[in-house]
Amino acid sequence: MKPEEHQRNVQETPTRVRVTAGRLAAMTSKRTFSDRFGFRGAAIAAALAITLAACGSDGSVAQTDAPTTVSAPISEPPSATDAPPATVTLENTAAPPTTDAVDRVLRIGAIPDQDPEKLARLYELVSVRLGTALDAEVEYMPVTDYAAAVTLFATGDLDLVWFGGLTGVQARLQTPGSEVIAQRDIDERFQSVFIANVDAGIAPIGDVAELSVFADRRFTFGSESSTSGRLMPQFFLDQAGIEPDSLSGEAGFSGSHDATVDLVESGSFEGGALNLQVWERRLSEATVDTSKVVEIFRTPTYHDYHWLLHSSVAERYGTEFRDLIQDTILSLSTESPHDAAILELFGAAGFIPSDASNYTDIEQIGRTLGLITE
Repeated sequence: MKPEEHQRNVQETPTRVRVTAGRLAAMTSKRTFSDRFGFRGAAIAAALAITLAACGSDGSVAQTDAPTTVSAPISEPPSATDAPPATVTLENTAAPPTTDAVDRVLRIGAIPDQDPEKLARLYELVSVRLGTALDAEVEYMPVTDYAAAVTLFATGDLDLVWFGGLTGVQARLQTPGSEVIAQRDIDERFQSVFIANVDAGIAPIGDVAELSVFADRRFTFGSESSTSGRLMPQFFLDQAGIEPDSLSGEAGFSGSHDATVDLVESGSFEGGALNLQVWERRLSEATVDTSKVVEIFRTPTYHDYHWLLHSSVAERYGTEFRDLIQDTILSLSTESPHDAAILELFGAAGFIPSDASNYTDIEQIGRTLGLITE
């Protein structure tokens, strides 16, 4: 990949989270632990200071020569109204990283399927949780679009990525040996939802065959590579006899689920399809005007999002490190305030094991629709 192409794939202001002795020192210097983490600050800060001094740390954040690392300010954790404070990042009893641990860097990413600010909050929490458990550095690298996440994973610039069903299959096919290691409990039976602008006069329906109501309508999908916002909605439309040329003009591609809601609400499109989870979140947050947009149909279920781990991780750091990544994700629990904040932002009660066989149907549909050509 050319340097300028790589730069376009990474957002101009990526969030960089490094869980190192220096990272922890920086946290204590910004504010007391009792202010930031709700712990007994003086005792923990003193213990950390002793440990950091023993390690020879000057409290600075380690640097890397890797071309994919772009420094940027680290965002603050969610407020109490957004999610519980990130208090238990240190409840793990792992010692501060050693010199060898600092050399272990895990670069994580995710498809940009929702509001960027929400994703930044979520993956800072994930980065801190993983970094503490792994005794390693963790970098979250936001990407510009779905295709960029696939590309950067295939080139080895990302080690662990939260993919949708389709992008996960695309990335795995380009990276032999990579593994599906976990999915949320809700991803076993995921759904898309079709919505319409009220002025379009489309009434709710009860069957896939009735999706023909969108014939000759201005319609938008989400990202072109989205499973719940494009692949499966197009598949169900096809089952109802609606081909792309059956719509009014070319189908739109909003780029994200939130954008789809906004475009249909504004009347830019008469109908659209998106991730049901995002739709329900928008309803619960009252950030959609239900006098302007209405739910039309919820699709049958399918497997969707999952964590995909690059094969090079075990090659670089060993199978125990690989296993610890999976175990940490699977062990996230609502009993821990920090974990609960992560799970709330993921919209799930927990993570469960998964494997590539769960996405066989997704791959077949992707090939039928021409979205997978490998």
